[in-house]
Amino acid sequence: MAEKKKCKAAITSQIMLSPGIYSMWLKFPSDCNIAAQAVPGQFLSLYCREGSRLLPRPISICELAPEDRLIRIVYRIAGQGTQEFSRLLAGDSVEVLGPLGNGFARGTGAGILIGGGIGVPPMLELAKALHREGAKVQTILGYRDSDLFLASEFEQYGPVWISTEDGSAGTKGNVIDAIRENEVSGDMIYACGPVPMLRGVKAFAEEKGIPAQISMEERMACGIGACLACVCRSREEDSHSHVKNKRVCKDGPVFFAQDIEL
Repeated sequence: MAEKKKCKAAITSQIMLSPGIYSMWLKFPSDCNIAAQAVPGQFLSLYCREGSRLLPRPISICELAPEDRLIRIVYRIAGQGTQEFSRLLAGDSVEVLGPLGNGFARGTGAGILIGGGIGVPPMLELAKALHREGAKVQTILGYRDSDLFLASEFEQYGPVWISTEDGSAGTKGNVIDAIRENEVSGDMIYACGPVPMLRGVKAFAEEKGIPAQISMEERMACGIGACLACVCRSREEDSHSHVKNKRVCKDGPVFFAQDIEL
């Protein structure tokens, strides 16, 4: 596992993709090139400038450009910390710790990539990596409505299917409805999104006999596995806490679905 580092990153650009959702590119110094160590599925912890907000905010990695020491993050405003980040401009800097957590174990067969809501961004770098390595990339993205942020960026890596809760685009329903309607099949499922979606993905994977990796979205505090604030239920006993829990930030955020209770 890559050694995590803490350093200041320069913001090279930031745009609003849709209401409340922002895309930010971060450039790291040459002696702290987190981009060269990170892999799809990992995350960064960003620190606020406001002194009263002590805990960092975990944000998934959306894209990597290690040759230019760049990482892209796409995040939703969820509180005062992310609101602060959304006001930063090109030329500003932010303190970052990373890369954190474990990424996806990539296979060479046909992949089914599933992203829901703010679980869409971390699937983009995975799609890019799998495509580069010769795997077949098939992407299913779930949204509430026709605000399909990032969806078009997946099209260069393979076919993309959409589900929307209100039926305004693609399949009306959820991502599993879209998979069934379009008869998508593959050798490995990779998914990130809210727990109800992941629960459906796990059930579908078991039904079809396809291995599935899921990236958990949990509230985190320390981001390094010390505080046990982001545990999830697991089949096996955790060597750290000696109970059937896993720390999402340290043992995950990516797990094989069969190892986690949802």
